[in-house]
Amino acid sequence: MQETGTLIVTGASRGIGAAIARLAGQRGYSVAVNYSRGESEAKQIAAEITASGGRARAIHADVSQENQILELFRAAEHELGPIKALVNNAGVTGGFARVENLTAEAIESTFVVNVTGSILCSREAVRRMSTKRGGSGGAIVNISSIAARTGAAGEWVHYAASKGAIDTFTVGLAREVATEGIRVNAVKPGLVDTEIHAANGEPERLQRLMGTIPMNRPGQPNEIAEAVLWLLSPAASYVTGSILEIGGGR
Repeated sequence: MQETGTLIVTGASRGIGAAIARLAGQRGYSVAVNYSRGESEAKQIAAEITASGGRARAIHADVSQENQILELFRAAEHELGPIKALVNNAGVTGGFARVENLTAEAIESTFVVNVTGSILCSREAVRRMSTKRGGSGGAIVNISSIAARTGAAGEWVHYAASKGAIDTFTVGLAREVATEGIRVNAVKPGLVDTEIHAANGEPERLQRLMGTIPMNRPGQPNEIAEAVLWLLSPAASYVTGSILEIGGGR
């Protein structure tokens, strides 16, 4: 297994984040499996990676809290080595609600995790990876959503808006650090078969929206993970500022 450096995956205890962490471990990354909830699940993922000959640690941090982000990066470096890659996967939907029924708290909590958390994690990654600051380069992949394009009317426009911000941030940061050895890209998953639908109170959501997917099936977390690992890899060495939709044609 070729050593490829330390990767931090935020929100990696379940769903897409867990799939990314597992695949990264298989591809030779030392993986910081970040979680804010789901401690046992995160530790299990780290144990699986370690049992397969890789290196991983489950590290608690709430990315809505700057001090915890700082500790996440310090712990990952101390336990696993220099940071070479970051996947900003941690996110919340803020729950199903029409805009007319949204509260300021729901909007703020969605943006602080999805947007502020991703920007602050990226800041810490750039400080470590930028060749202008003595680093050796690296890659960042942000997890956006096709909701940023569709708008998610009647469900979670606030969540879609937060992912629209991630798209803009991806392009801006990519251009800002393009000559500093850092590539920044995003993937925009469509409907993916994870627990997010049930967690938001609609376990039948995938079935309800299946007709909107030309491939007539939801995506699987590992299909998203494959794209993320490609964007992190040397195979994508000339790719930065790109936003890859993975939605079965939706």
